[in-house]
Amino acid sequence: MSASLPPGTAPVKAEFLISAKHIDVPDDDAAEGKTGHAPDTADKREDDRDSGKKRKDKSKRGANKGRRFAKMHDELEVCWKTANGQTCEFGDKCKFTHDVSAYLAAKPHDLRIPETSDISNESPFYTPTPFTVTDPQNPSLDPHTKCPLFEATGSCKSGLKCRFLGAHVQKTEDGSLSLITDEDKCARTAISETEQNYLHPEARTKLHKKRYEYPITDRYLKDLESQKVVIAEPEQDEPDWVAKADAASSAGGPSGTVAEVVPNADALVAQRTGAGDQMDMSVDVPLRAEEKKRLHWEGKTYLAPLTTVGNLPFRRICVDYGVDITCGEMGLATSFLSGSKEEWSLVRRHPSERMFGVQLAGNKPNTMVRAAELIQNEAGGNIDFVDINCGCPIDLVYKTGSGSALLDSPGKLGRIIVGMNKALGDIPVTVKLRTGVKDGRNNAHKLMPRVSEWGAGMMTLHGRTRQQRYTKLADWDYVKECVQSVRVYEAEKNLPRAPIFGGGDCYSAEDYWHNVESTGVDGVMIGRGALIKPWIFTEIKERREWDISSRERLEHIRKLVDYGLNHFGSDTPGINTTRRYLCEALSFQYRYIPIGLLERLPGRLNERAPAFKGRDDLETLLASPDSRDWVKISEMFLGPAPEAWSFMPKHKSNAYESQG
Repeated sequence: MSASLPPGTAPVKAEFLISAKHIDVPDDDAAEGKTGHAPDTADKREDDRDSGKKRKDKSKRGANKGRRFAKMHDELEVCWKTANGQTCEFGDKCKFTHDVSAYLAAKPHDLRIPETSDISNESPFYTPTPFTVTDPQNPSLDPHTKCPLFEATGSCKSGLKCRFLGAHVQKTEDGSLSLITDEDKCARTAISETEQNYLHPEARTKLHKKRYEYPITDRYLKDLESQKVVIAEPEQDEPDWVAKADAASSAGGPSGTVAEVVPNADALVAQRTGAGDQMDMSVDVPLRAEEKKRLHWEGKTYLAPLTTVGNLPFRRICVDYGVDITCGEMGLATSFLSGSKEEWSLVRRHPSERMFGVQLAGNKPNTMVRAAELIQNEAGGNIDFVDINCGCPIDLVYKTGSGSALLDSPGKLGRIIVGMNKALGDIPVTVKLRTGVKDGRNNAHKLMPRVSEWGAGMMTLHGRTRQQRYTKLADWDYVKECVQSVRVYEAEKNLPRAPIFGGGDCYSAEDYWHNVESTGVDGVMIGRGALIKPWIFTEIKERREWDISSRERLEHIRKLVDYGLNHFGSDTPGINTTRRYLCEALSFQYRYIPIGLLERLPGRLNERAPAFKGRDDLETLLASPDSRDWVKISEMFLGPAPEAWSFMPKHKSNAYESQG
């Protein structure tokens, strides 16, 4: 029985136990040692901002420096324009071939993505049908394949480079191949399937040449220098509103609700002061209510901005499971300002994302406000909020004065919030914080009331300090104290009510609703819980624990593959980029212990898994900590991984020598 398991081990039923010895706990702190979503880009982006240090020296330090994901290409590469039936303006000077026949002769044969009904629950799970040449002139074509892009939109952006080419090509009278376009489907899906927030080439050119203009930022910075803008910093001693919140927390009823602290808090709709006005750069001019969108997020679910795994395909999966609010991966303000393609890919939005935001990290008003103005100009129509990262704990970010370092620089943070509010027009600014920098020195209860006054439209508080990372449980009692401090201050200053979300260790519907009801937060931002079980949003909406089957999880993986190919492309590079991010997702999802195997519910995020088997072979495979098995799962849908391709997870304890 599970009573014999070591303390802190998940209580798996005896019939499913292989051994009482637990599987090594993945080191989430070490895994988060790298900020970027692409190999080496994070280190380069951070090093670009680090004066006096040579990149070659710094590149050898930190976690996950050995992760390399070489981009895979066809043996013979055809010009993109030629592949899409267009004329290349470079002609013979183009470095890619224009010989379509030669390209198709050398091109790997088409792939088929099986339906989940074709995959068994028992080993060996799936045996692909051997490829048969049906057209000797075009031996790589498979007329029975289906292209995910063509099925979704009626056309395929990869053209002749598509690895499912047989699905959308036909022979012409002269024997050549012609791409097929379903015009009706293209028209029907133009809005529902077209990704948003691409940086215009003209704007990118201006950024590269440093000719982009920032009139709002320039005026704001000029007023800062002339001291026309005054940012009132939090008091060092305990302010009155903190003492009142503490008293209310001690003397309040069993629920300790915000209504006990501020009975009329929900009715506060006065104009917020300190947010500024785009026409008058003095911060003591209140922002008119109609100029700034209000965030009514009470009762909504929020997927945290997540590095690496929190890309657009993964967010689409979470939308399918019911999440209301999504946010792109953390982006560096300086990289946005340089026109970095990698950084601008972070703001890409799918139309299915109902409420979407961008998260910025930076350490200076001049870069953060400029980045906000740039985002407003180039993507403002498709962004609902911009979040300031004041919580990232990793050294690469913290040592530059960004992320959680801003918790100890309230004056600088105030100047950033006020300036970004001016630059973003009606787009709200939100702030994500931790409880403090060091253990025993929590300061969020002093900082958050002023963050609200400076103009934040919403705040999220992760219940740990920067020093704690993930090593201790989140302090939800302190989250409650901070909520009460903000509500008292809002009442005293006649400020409108800003939503507050908490965060930390939320892994079930029970966790979610307990934290909402006991602390007064408006919701809980879900991070690791969503990485391990993206269906947590369905559980929260339906207030139940979902004993999801291996078959349902497989369907989820198949859908993630489709979304990945739609986003990254269906050519050889797109196939293997999709494979990489699928393996990244599985490197978290294997940690899920099916609740049908547990003696007590709900499961806990920080409980260690013993060695166990599933209710069928497929469930056992999905629980494997071996990264080779994640690659095997990817091969069910994307065909064999190329010999030169390998996957090293962020959690290196899951890597094996055979993975290189």
